[in-house]
Amino acid sequence: MVTLNDYLYSGNTVLKILHQYIEDLMESARVNHNTIDVAHCNILIQIKEILEHNDFLTSQSQRIKELYKQMLHEYPFLAFTFKGRIKSLIRAEEKINGYIVEYISDYYIANGKFPTELEIKNRLMCFRDIIAYRIVISLPKCQVKEGESQEELEIKYLYQIANMIPAFLEERGFTAELSGITSGQYSPQMDESVRPYFRDYIVNTKPHGYQSLHITLYDNFSRCFTEVQLRTKEMDDNAEIGEANHFGYEKQQELDRVRNQNIPVGECKYFDEACERIQMLRNIRLAEVDVNMFKAIDNYRINDGCGLFRGRQILPFEHLSRFQND
Repeated sequence: MVTLNDYLYSGNTVLKILHQYIEDLMESARVNHNTIDVAHCNILIQIKEILEHNDFLTSQSQRIKELYKQMLHEYPFLAFTFKGRIKSLIRAEEKINGYIVEYISDYYIANGKFPTELEIKNRLMCFRDIIAYRIVISLPKCQVKEGESQEELEIKYLYQIANMIPAFLEERGFTAELSGITSGQYSPQMDESVRPYFRDYIVNTKPHGYQSLHITLYDNFSRCFTEVQLRTKEMDDNAEIGEANHFGYEKQQELDRVRNQNIPVGECKYFDEACERIQMLRNIRLAEVDVNMFKAIDNYRINDGCGLFRGRQILPFEHLSRFQND
């Protein structure tokens, strides 16, 4: 079985690693008639092409910047950041295999049999956040009157921004994608016309406390998908360094154990291979990894200059409210 781990100790660049991994994985897929690995390669090819031909990123960033300028005009009293990133190679590999494991496990538990190759490939088509932008807002306390709730005000502005995003970006070459969510609730603060496009994790807070608004857009210029996330500063802190981060990891570990207990070993090669790849990625000692422009002292002290582990930043914008500037 071909795994990403095999290529992380040669001193190559991320792009060279991608070329070699894709070539070998595709050849293995052809020899073994493994159409799931072909679909896997097609996602990796998207990442490779983004890293190789990034001219469109300049165009996309400029169009996203128009949204930033609009917010400067409409919400000068808010502080907010725009951050864009290309998903890291290691995280992308984890997510691809995670989709496979999750889908096969849930399908088997529900139906007592394994899904077809076509059904698994269709699940991989949900991988649409190779490029993502995060908008984080904060309302200065000096703008909160006595008796008002800072949290409620920030959420109100977050929904206002969400309501205008689909139409604003569609005028600039993006097409909002339907979320595909058929259950769950939406805040009355979200316009009915935009609800089909958003995944509302504020009203539908995750068990570990994760909150955010997510929308996926198709960039008609670059012909790729882009995700936009909207959070308040408190939501972002909770997701990045709070309970949503730690608790989510613990729950995932527990879920992995349950899945492995429910799926008989050797019964589904796609499940077994995806599980093995995930486990190998989780056991990486980053200090031993030899990739150009990457250095780690341990799994916590990392200088990732190439986007191998943490992703490559492509759009950092920050606006301090006029009150903070004063």
